[in-house]
Amino acid sequence: MGRHTGTGKRKGTANARMPEKVIWMRRMRVLRRLLKKYREDKKIDKHMYHSLYLQSKGNIFKNKRVLMEHIHKKKAEGIRFKALQEQAEARRNRSKAAHERKLARQSLKNAEMFSHIEDNVPEEES
Repeated sequence: MGRHTGTGKRKGTANARMPEKVIWMRRMRVLRRLLKKYREDKKIDKHMYHSLYLQSKGNIFKNKRVLMEHIHKKKAEGIRFKALQEQAEARRNRSKAAHERKLARQSLKNAEMFSHIEDNVPEEES
């Protein structure tokens, strides 16, 4: 039964039977097609597209699934980074407002204190 493709039936090398170049071309076409589709659907921007395109050309991604996982991880990382930045900005604004309120309270307190001192000092006549 079957196709009789065991080791005893093979005459050519693995590369002769299924060239590495053909496998590479197929893989590149699949990855590039996915990247184009994601870019058109606005799932990735042109900057991410370009970096992923070069990475796929550089043999970083073994297959389509690995590329998709990488894209999802990058997007989640970007969203998390943006959220952390917003939180930090809000924290800075809150502390700045609190600091300004504290300074205002202190200046008011100082003004009251000095006004009492000025009232009690007798005027010198010359």
